[in-house]
Amino acid sequence: MSIEKLDQKIDLKNRLRSTDFKGVCFWDIAPILKDPKCFKQAVQQLAEHFKNKKIDIIGSNEARGFIIGAPLAYELGVGFVPIRKEGKLPFGCINLTYEKEYEVDTIQIQEDAISKGQNVLLIDDLLATGGTIKANIELVEKLGGNIVGLGFLIELEYLNGRGIIGNKYDIHSLIKLEATNL
Repeated sequence: MSIEKLDQKIDLKNRLRSTDFKGVCFWDIAPILKDPKCFKQAVQQLAEHFKNKKIDIIGSNEARGFIIGAPLAYELGVGFVPIRKEGKLPFGCINLTYEKEYEVDTIQIQEDAISKGQNVLLIDDLLATGGTIKANIELVEKLGGNIVGLGFLIELEYLNGRGIIGNKYDIHSLIKLEATNL
């Protein structure tokens, strides 16, 4: 089942807003999410890019990644796996501690969430410095999953997150922001 296609393309970039949040420029996706046509378009554009990737499952980091990843999994007809902060998942989990821009964080995934050889698409709302998505990649690969792509609503090109990830993966971002866009 596929959701109805939109007739007119909306400029998603113009729907973003930035705000100072704890001294950091925070890109707020709420205006995109609250408009059903914008939200639908974002999911459809990601689905269009990744539809031929032979995806078995989508993994997303909490919490804003869930907002994009779960409807995308539904649109593509595949399963969804949450990647969460430590202590938030029941059952047996594997953990990974990593450094973010301003703190150290530990994330986890259930040990049976991904089977060896499954094709996994990782989705998040934002690619900034690349630390969080790199940690997601490491967790999935520890379980034997094959990363078939990385998708983002927003990419902050000026922070060079692709540099930490490398050229190994198909990386697709709907909105790319350069320092001059601020």
